[in-house]
Amino acid sequence: MKVIRAKVMGFCMGVRRAEELACAEARRAGGARVFTLGPLVHNPKVLADLKGRGVETLDKLPCDPENCSVIIRAHGIGAAIERDLREKGFRIVDATCPKVKASQLKAQELSSAGYCLFLAGEAHHAEIEGVMGYARAGSAPFCVVVSGAAEAEKEATKLFEIDKNAKTALLGQTTICEDEYSQTGEAVKKYFPNLEVVQTICSAATERQKALRELLKQVEVDAALVIGGKESANTRRLLSIAKESGKPCALVENAGEILPVFFTYGTVGLSAGASTPDSVIDEIETALLRGS
Repeated sequence: MKVIRAKVMGFCMGVRRAEELACAEARRAGGARVFTLGPLVHNPKVLADLKGRGVETLDKLPCDPENCSVIIRAHGIGAAIERDLREKGFRIVDATCPKVKASQLKAQELSSAGYCLFLAGEAHHAEIEGVMGYARAGSAPFCVVVSGAAEAEKEATKLFEIDKNAKTALLGQTTICEDEYSQTGEAVKKYFPNLEVVQTICSAATERQKALRELLKQVEVDAALVIGGKESANTRRLLSIAKESGKPCALVENAGEILPVFFTYGTVGLSAGASTPDSVIDEIETALLRGS
């Protein structure tokens, strides 16, 4: 058995920064309550480690802000929610990925300038919901989430019927594939040729996708494992790329999820999402080499 890792994989800058901020706040709090609104990142191992340090994951705010810290997740939150936290007196640690924060602020800026926004991505993903929140804070006259070119064209048609001269802009989830983003923009341009396309794709996602494609092109690679949380959008995109190669592939969160067939291949390639810690990658590589 031989294992080959993609040249770029695992933790990105934004995730590493969020984890470090959360750990630092847990140490500073000294036993006081620390929590995140929703998971800090989409990886069960990272969340389990943080829980062990006293960082809770909650779906809604506790009633009492006294001796209580709120860590804003790497995916960010809406402007109105953040304002509510501050008004209620919670201590806030903003762990929003800088790339995501840039998208949020750009959405608010364009909205305030009267632009109609198309957001390319997953409608219920935390990042998109946060960007949508900032668009609302800027009083966007029109803001819609589109999951691909077909949906983008459909929504552009609706807007065109309302306002043929609308100023339009496109922003994308930071983990979206470049081809998908480009096709979405072209679909909107059929109705609004002056569409402003904001380059919001994170280079970390693009680099991991490129590295995986290069790995899969190697003739000796018989199969591939994508390592990461099943709730992670960028990890699922890596799995889609692996499937396109036609080679056997699977997404695994830990060594216990490796299917027996993967131990029979001569060479297995490894890729990992941007929220996957090095320890999990090492664990899976060791399991493959040991044959169990």
